Amino acid sequence: MRCGRARRWSTGSDWSSPLSVAASQAPNDRVSPPRAVWRRAAVLLVAAGCTTEDPSPQEPQGVLDVEALMDPRTCEGCHPVQYAEWASSMHAYASEDPLFVAMNSRGVEDAKIGEFCVNCHAPMAVRTGATTDGSNLAELPRHLQGVTCYYCHNVQDVTGDHNNPLVLADDTVMRGAFDDPLPTPAHGSAYSEFVDRDRFESSRLCGACHDIVNGNGVHLERTFGEWKDSVYSTAVGGTTCGQCHMDQSLKEAKVANVADAPTRRVHSHLLPGVDLALTPFPDKALQREAVQKQLDNTLQTALCVRGVGAAAQLELIIDNVGAGHSFPSGATQDRRAWVEVVAYDDDDAVIYESGVVPEGSSVSELDDPDLWLMGDCMFDDSGAPVHMFWEATDNVSRLLPAQATFDVSDPRYYQSHLFRTYPSDAPLGQMPARVVARVWLQPFELMVFDELVDAGDLVDGDDWSVAEVRNALAPLQIGTDLVWTAESANETFTDRLLPVSCISETKLTANSDKVAAKSLVGCSL
Repeated sequence: MRCGRARRWSTGSDWSSPLSVAASQAPNDRVSPPRAVWRRAAVLLVAAGCTTEDPSPQEPQGVLDVEALMDPRTCEGCHPVQYAEWASSMHAYASEDPLFVAMNSRGVEDAKIGEFCVNCHAPMAVRTGATTDGSNLAELPRHLQGVTCYYCHNVQDVTGDHNNPLVLADDTVMRGAFDDPLPTPAHGSAYSEFVDRDRFESSRLCGACHDIVNGNGVHLERTFGEWKDSVYSTAVGGTTCGQCHMDQSLKEAKVANVADAPTRRVHSHLLPGVDLALTPFPDKALQREAVQKQLDNTLQTALCVRGVGAAAQLELIIDNVGAGHSFPSGATQDRRAWVEVVAYDDDDAVIYESGVVPEGSSVSELDDPDLWLMGDCMFDDSGAPVHMFWEATDNVSRLLPAQATFDVSDPRYYQSHLFRTYPSDAPLGQMPARVVARVWLQPFELMVFDELVDAGDLVDGDDWSVAEVRNALAPLQIGTDLVWTAESANETFTDRLLPVSCISETKLTANSDKVAAKSLVGCSL
């Protein structure tokens, strides 16, 4: 990989012929690449000064070929830290996620979607001709599954902004983020702005798969488009995908396990977002910790009591300050975020609640007119709600927008400050003694999950059960409880002659311009 100082800011699917790699060359084993490939790689990595296993002095030395470089285990010898992070990431998990497998299976059977999903979830399997629709992924060697090292580090061009328009060089040059790479006999090395987290071009590489338009022209996943429309895609104060999702080390370390490798500021390959591995997978605790840390830094919130006595109402303000795109983002037709608000009297009895979802239940099943629900709904030609993305001809979106500007004099500055009043149609009837607010995010809607199970698309695996996966989809809390009492309030003001008392633990000023939030209720699944 490339070494040296990282370059800084700049402004600013055409598939080649398939490589011939027979699926029978390797067993379906996470940790075992083809024996001949590993032996060949082992010799070369030892010659380069890297640590590895099973060296075979009988094998000739020479530059690693494409077949060897396509296997992430080849990379592990010289890059063990990066490999371990990637191996615990959702990129490595992309093609074995049971939700992907079930949705893809349904789409292939019902709508003949072909490579639509697998093109991003196991792109090397598509490139090599090992699969045409992902239905045989379980039979393929591990190095053709998931989003692999070679797939990102061999990109030479990005020709579009959705549905994976990446162009690979199909060579033995591994491209990295440093402009003075240490020469290695293992493979060629080159600098690429597409894998340099400090260049805007790198977001184009990420956006290639994190922006999806279905066959009916519906823009289902818009993460890249949301980023492009935000202030974060601009040169002044901007942030790339990698700068948020690939943390850079504070201390320098070797990028490669080679004796004379220089020390660099390295970046993580864990790539936390929203989703978590649902079945047995390496270092799930590390993955969950990284995802929770990412989410906890996303929102600013304030909780207010407006008015006094029986005329009091509650008001919650949320600002999406930490995501460089909308919140939630990604497959928001399947994701659900919502707000839970509970008010108590002096005896700690509940006098009002909204968004309280019983454990194991779907938020979409709540009969709650005040529910602040965030996500997308999809519709077919008749206007009926649908659950499967290939059926959608239209969609409705209710998300927290990304910041549009950092200029406080610009009216758009406050467009990301959304608020909702509780109850929406009447006062509480009494002054609360305590109010608690929480924000929840469920990566996959349980109602859709249950539909996949009922249809037979999602069944027990060899080492996991459907029930275990469903339990693993328990919602994640974003941040901590926000608790208002008259004593804890740290902001008070008068608005339209009414006293307002607020609590914020994230420095959100409640007494500022804001926009009334629209809920997904009314088009919920």
